[in-house]
Amino acid sequence: MNFDLTPELVTDNLGWPEGPTVMPDGSLVFVESYRSQLTIVGKDDKPRQLAYVTGAPNSCVLGSDGALYVCQNGGTVGPWRAAEMTLPSIQRAMPGGKPEILVTEVEGIKLNGPNDLVFAPDGTLVWTDPGTYNPANPDPSYIFALSPDGKASVKVRFDKPTFPNGVVVEADGSIVWDESYTGHVKRLRTDGRIEDLGRMPGENPILDGMSIARDGSLLVTDLVGAGIHVIARDGSVKGFIKAGGAPTNLAFDGETLWITDASVLASSDKPSYAGKLWRLKYPGGGAPTYKGTIRMGGRT
Repeated sequence: MNFDLTPELVTDNLGWPEGPTVMPDGSLVFVESYRSQLTIVGKDDKPRQLAYVTGAPNSCVLGSDGALYVCQNGGTVGPWRAAEMTLPSIQRAMPGGKPEILVTEVEGIKLNGPNDLVFAPDGTLVWTDPGTYNPANPDPSYIFALSPDGKASVKVRFDKPTFPNGVVVEADGSIVWDESYTGHVKRLRTDGRIEDLGRMPGENPILDGMSIARDGSLLVTDLVGAGIHVIARDGSVKGFIKAGGAPTNLAFDGETLWITDASVLASSDKPSYAGKLWRLKYPGGGAPTYKGTIRMGGRT
């Protein structure tokens, strides 16, 4: 496959866009961390607020109940702090509604900075929690899960902080994530084995979001590399797609690949609205995505 693909600019003036998810009508919902909101872009390619969730949402995913499940880090993007801070948590939000906090701790561990999330084939919600990005003084790293009946568990407890960031779940239930501190991509098999798929190319790859192509290839955004690494399931490098200035995450809708782009790194305590949304045609398209509904204490 030729990876010389050219992204099309859809819209700009976005405040750290991240974690996109495709709605049933083909519109795209993503978070704007600096605006403390979920944003929707429809057929007119114009962004508008879908829901205000406080803090700094870092990713969202559509549930089978029509709700958006949100990684809420509490209100941080680098040194920046939100005007309305909140608890680091997993939230659930409906369009135009107030966010509901589902989880703030797992097995006695308080959530510190939920980052990215995805539904597994069985409806389990899986998310990374690396805390605040600070390589000089890193926070503990975890991957958590929330089953459809509302039971939360630790999936990976890292001995050394790696800043697990983007996460996907493959058809067999294996969890794959990338690490911003190490530049590596890893997989947790269903039998508990962890496989290291290797370090991504480049002098200083800072990995962020992930998605899965229809052929099983993994697409991994690189903030510093300003593009997307494409690797086979075994970790062998297939190619690189130049995309944006600091691409944060991505989502497939058929052969359309949506890419959120912060454009700049999070190095200031002032919000940046240089973010952009791109799309390109990716031959073959994406793998099937999964949805779920979380019932906390027997309620949805």
